[in-house]
Amino acid sequence: MEQPRIYPAKPRKVYLYATCLVDAFDPDTGLDAISLLEQQGIDVEFVPKQTCCGQPAYSSGYTEEARAVAEHQMSLFPENIPVVILSGSCGGMMVHHYPRLFKDHPLEATAKSFSARVFELTEFLTNVCRAQFKDQGEQTTVAMHTSCAARREMNVHVYTAHLLGQLDKVELKHPQYEEECCGFGGTFSVRHPNISEAMMDDKSNNLKNTGGVEFVSADWGCMLNINGALEYKGETFKGKHIARFLAERTGVAGGEQ
Repeated sequence: MEQPRIYPAKPRKVYLYATCLVDAFDPDTGLDAISLLEQQGIDVEFVPKQTCCGQPAYSSGYTEEARAVAEHQMSLFPENIPVVILSGSCGGMMVHHYPRLFKDHPLEATAKSFSARVFELTEFLTNVCRAQFKDQGEQTTVAMHTSCAARREMNVHVYTAHLLGQLDKVELKHPQYEEECCGFGGTFSVRHPNISEAMMDDKSNNLKNTGGVEFVSADWGCMLNINGALEYKGETFKGKHIARFLAERTGVAGGEQ
């Protein structure tokens, strides 16, 4: 059984691991995450050469290829400071699977040391920063979606609900079957598109049926899948990354302090 994480004191500086999806499709979310961390008095370093965490290759059985990607990522963050990541599923890969990927490998100790420094954003804000947010927005109702992988491996549903619960003008709704997959699953949606589409339809309908005006998620992979399908159907309902949502509600969106 894995031991509970021991959280460090709030640091003066962190690395930001934006994830390939945020970097490619929604860089403003990365900027909002930087603003949120700076709001907590933390300097943020973004390493431009960061790429995929290696999860697609790893989950598809390409162990050597995944190890090569992971080795490159670890080399980019040499300072002994936290690595804050904007996806629970990528965080789960780095925290739990990097040590397994490098078991009995010359870099095993390096992987374990690196994994101990990786924190998903909502986990970091909750357990390291002890962040307390003051809501500056208008009254609204939102649904919450959490990646099934992020729930299992990083408890993102707990931390996301905790942070959203601090916003006194935000009514938080939980959809039915919230623990079920949205159908993305990385390469799963490519291998099994019909099953993925059916799962996505269930997920999007359950989110809409909460009565929320939008949904909030800490995982951009899920949002890419759900938002893309909703847009294809002409729906106005869509999702927003929690970094963007918190930045908007606390007045730091767009890099303004």
